[in-house]
Amino acid sequence: MKAIVLNGFGNVDQFSMNSFDIPAFQEHELLIAIKAAAFNPIDYQMRQGRRESLHMHSPILGREFAGVVIAAGKNTQGFQTGDEVIAAAGSKGSNGTYATHIALDYRMVAHKPASLSFSTATAIPASGLTAWQTFRRMQPQQQDHIFITGGAGGVGSFLIKLLKAHHTDQLFTTAGNEQSSAALQKLGLKPAQIIDYQQPDLTQQILAANGQRFFDWAVDIAGGSISETAAEVLGLNKNYADITFLGTARTRELLFDKGCHILNISNYAYMAAGKTEWYGQNLQQLTTLINDQVITPPAVQVVGSLSADTVKQAHLLMENNQTYGRKLVMTMD
Repeated sequence: MKAIVLNGFGNVDQFSMNSFDIPAFQEHELLIAIKAAAFNPIDYQMRQGRRESLHMHSPILGREFAGVVIAAGKNTQGFQTGDEVIAAAGSKGSNGTYATHIALDYRMVAHKPASLSFSTATAIPASGLTAWQTFRRMQPQQQDHIFITGGAGGVGSFLIKLLKAHHTDQLFTTAGNEQSSAALQKLGLKPAQIIDYQQPDLTQQILAANGQRFFDWAVDIAGGSISETAAEVLGLNKNYADITFLGTARTRELLFDKGCHILNISNYAYMAAGKTEWYGQNLQQLTTLINDQVITPPAVQVVGSLSADTVKQAHLLMENNQTYGRKLVMTMD
């Protein structure tokens, strides 16, 4: 198989194309020909050697894909050769998804929505599962006022769609450019619900947009200094969903001083607890919502086909915040 390998932590020049044997598959695994793979911010954080790199078990990065089953272990269920599938492999496949093939536990896999191309479908698993877990565990009320950092990104876009489908409409988020703002308006947000995070007195601007009311929920998808802003706009004993683990010491102080409930969102937690079936089951529920047109599929940008240059370009676009509300995708053709 062909794959893009990370030769060492550092800048984007650490990537190169290599050839490998097609991975062997176990009795409980599917062997899948990858047709498209999506990029995630955790990819470049791994490349940089940050905390997420502790979960690496292969020099081939990439965490989600869409593809076709080419072989199935004898202890698998629900899949057969030729099935079109999607999965968030995380770090649990035979290798990462910057590759033409992967072997993966069948319980982490779901059938691809039939109406979607591989390029669109590959953008569902990682962001979708994170947003779905967040939505399910929040148990939002329709009257809740919710602030989301980084709403135009993959997770934020999915979460906004889920919340609006639930008729929770008091949603506010931030954007830093016209393209991201336009993407958020396509999701149904009004311009008054989108705040430019580059303007001064950001906390006051967000509260003013919400009629000087403190929020019931803050969902942090960006981390860093804006996580402090998310904590500042929360009310007493209200709720903070942490998706990044990138909040600052001041963020934690603010949340403690307000007695806020903190919801830690981690897809990895289910694997660590041995609940492998959580991934496939919840991904299938999410694809059902898409099949039933309750929510729409994500917007994507195909960066290119499998090559080191495509991976380099995608990493730079993510690092420089130039995805503009689209999930970046690589095809294997």
